[in-house]
Amino acid sequence: MGEMVVAGRLVDASNATLFCELKSEDASAEVRRVVYKPIAGERPLWDFPDGTLAGREVAAYLVSEFAGFNLVPSTTMRDGPFGPGAVQEWVNVDPEVDVIAFTQSEAPPLRAMALFDFIINNTDRKFGHVLVDHEGALYGCDHGVSFHREFKLRTVIWQFAGLELNNGELAQMDKLLGRFDDLEKILSPHINSEETASLRLRLESLREEPRFPYPNPNWPAIPWPPV
Repeated sequence: MGEMVVAGRLVDASNATLFCELKSEDASAEVRRVVYKPIAGERPLWDFPDGTLAGREVAAYLVSEFAGFNLVPSTTMRDGPFGPGAVQEWVNVDPEVDVIAFTQSEAPPLRAMALFDFIINNTDRKFGHVLVDHEGALYGCDHGVSFHREFKLRTVIWQFAGLELNNGELAQMDKLLGRFDDLEKILSPHINSEETASLRLRLESLREEPRFPYPNPNWPAIPWPPV
């Protein structure tokens, strides 16, 4: 991927989040911009094992690609100036998009994101983690607190709760369950066996009760702050 050079820091992030450029030996090549989250800069959390957030970022990307959601920018684990960490392609967002208004709509890509967030058990889908680029494509970022074995979904996208899954969504669930052994292998470096087993249970629950979930009554439904 080339040499990674730190160009700045995203100061609003709770963990060390660095804006970087990937330098190529080919001087004519376009400079690639990425977000680098070193494991060494992760803040300890009470409910997630230390040093695992970067791996969860990579796992979210792998599930997104495996199931055909295509909602997470390319994300890999690699070494950088401050040690190993998650490296994700930078998304140039369209500043004309009102993210809060868009995220409260019923746009089909948001429906896909709501389903994806349930599958990975995302505990932190804020408005600021919804990215719309200049071509109108939707992406999500900041999936470091996902894949917990307990149901902890927190999101600002609840408008689809209770709706039945459509045929395309059911086909995605069938693909994930039918090839779960393959998925488990690619996720094993990034999440543990209990978390993988919980992922399978969430998928099976969707096939048994093919509806978008409602909030957990024993857990906050929306991350705080929500932006």
